[in-house]
Amino acid sequence: MVSGAFTLELTPQGRELQQVLEASFDNISNTIRRLSALPERQAITLTTTPVMAVRWLLPWIYRLRESHPGIDLRIHASHEPVLLDGITADLAIRHGDGRWPGLVAEKLFDTTLIPVCSPQLAQQAGKDASKYPLIHFRPQGVFISPTDWPGYQKIVQIPGLDVGAGLAFSDESHAIAAAVGGQGVMLMSRQLIEDELADGRLIQPFGPELEDRAFFLAYPESRRNDPTILALREWVMAVPGRLTELSA
Repeated sequence: MVSGAFTLELTPQGRELQQVLEASFDNISNTIRRLSALPERQAITLTTTPVMAVRWLLPWIYRLRESHPGIDLRIHASHEPVLLDGITADLAIRHGDGRWPGLVAEKLFDTTLIPVCSPQLAQQAGKDASKYPLIHFRPQGVFISPTDWPGYQKIVQIPGLDVGAGLAFSDESHAIAAAVGGQGVMLMSRQLIEDELADGRLIQPFGPELEDRAFFLAYPESRRNDPTILALREWVMAVPGRLTELSA
């Protein structure tokens, strides 16, 4: 009968493999600790119209990155309202009266609707509104706005203005570009074309101007105290109302 303890020893190849495995496990452990220490990133979706996204929000996104680097902003650009269910979108910038059940609505700025065109077209047509070709903005899938040319004409009653004729665009930015290019006169919120008005690319050839509905920041009442919602609210509320302040 043989008695005594048995001792296992690694071969040289086994010791080499052990060192490699220990180093790998240490690297994995260190990486897990480092990643765990990083702040959790938050994705949030803001829905608004394409022209609001491009002309009002995008120039100021750097401020959000500076103040809240852990937030990944997703912009949903659409003319149609979508659910603020945390899946399709979390917040919205909407044009209206601010009375939306279940939502907190905070006014961003009032808007004034004015006819605008290029200075060259205004020089050719003068003060006679009937001589101006019209530019219409008709977003797809959206009912006719009360602030389109027919709605405007119903209120102001300009003699000779043919609101059924003219160019029509489904994209508001294209309509603005056409107006700048001298293709006609369009109705636009003054607050969204401050740059073009300031440098003379667009002017108001005739009147009157109309007070339009305001823009609001809206989010669910149930998420009023959500930290990510509050961070986006802080950023949006700090965006300057006049686009020309960016160049200044």
